[in-house]
Amino acid sequence: MKPMRIVAALIVAIAATGGGFYASHLIMGGSPSEAAMTTSAKGNAVDDLWKQQLQMAAGTQQSLASFKGKPVVVNFWASWCGPCVKEMPTLAALHREYAKKGITFIGLGVDSENNVNAFLQKVPVDYPIYIAGFGGADLARSFGNNAGALPFTVVIDAKGAIRSTKLGEVDPKELKATLDGL
Repeated sequence: MKPMRIVAALIVAIAATGGGFYASHLIMGGSPSEAAMTTSAKGNAVDDLWKQQLQMAAGTQQSLASFKGKPVVVNFWASWCGPCVKEMPTLAALHREYAKKGITFIGLGVDSENNVNAFLQKVPVDYPIYIAGFGGADLARSFGNNAGALPFTVVIDAKGAIRSTKLGEVDPKELKATLDGL
């Protein structure tokens, strides 16, 4: 009886290890062909972003195509994400600073409408916030966020080229350097 339990435990351990290796393989970029797909998919990610028709936190629907042809900082965030909440005042300050230069910041809440609106009641943000729902994680993945983690920030120039992506809390100096180069 004991040998059967040991064999069963060994099989479970091997399966868990294999699953862990597979997950880390996906998170760390996968095979060269997967990396190539991610790179080529990034070219379409901006077009896919502009095709989105999302609800604003205020309740109205808006096409993101209105941002096409303008430099945009897109921040994927959620109310339950500590680093997201922590960086929002920094992003709001940078939005005010760079609005004069024609750079727009938008937030895509990878969250529910209720959570986004409850959060914005506590922490007002002066740039447009859209509710992408949990499908926003797929959109973030199209920009190369294979981990599916938040926050995730993408800088797109006026020609639609991705100038930078950042997984995790933004570094204001790094973001400013990118924005100053637009």
